[in-house]
Amino acid sequence: MPEVTISIGSRQFEVACQEGEESYLHAAAKMLDDEAQVLSDQVGRMPEARMLLMAGLLLADKTASFEDQLGEVRKELAEREAELEKLRNTVVEPERIEVPVVPQAVTDGLAEMAARAESLAQEVEDKAAS
Repeated sequence: MPEVTISIGSRQFEVACQEGEESYLHAAAKMLDDEAQVLSDQVGRMPEARMLLMAGLLLADKTASFEDQLGEVRKELAEREAELEKLRNTVVEPERIEVPVVPQAVTDGLAEMAARAESLAQEVEDKAAS
């Protein structure tokens, strides 16, 4: 198990951690050291145990605030997902387009005109061939 030296509040500590977790330990120690530095700047020198306790409480307060914010974001996300699911389940009726029916008399008239045109075309072909 690796031993890591961390610095918190200008004091050195030897801490053991799991293999591969050294970078996480250094990051956590840096956060704690930053809080201890704020305390040291405001209050001055204080006993080690008190400094660690106060720095830990400040971090815990920040963590609680972030957890509250995360809870609100998760709630809003759940609401948006529910709205999206509702939209996905909404059946959209296709637009109905009505085409008027062509009266039979018009259809018959067009058929008669087509027959006449074919008859005239045949006559022209016959005259051209002779």
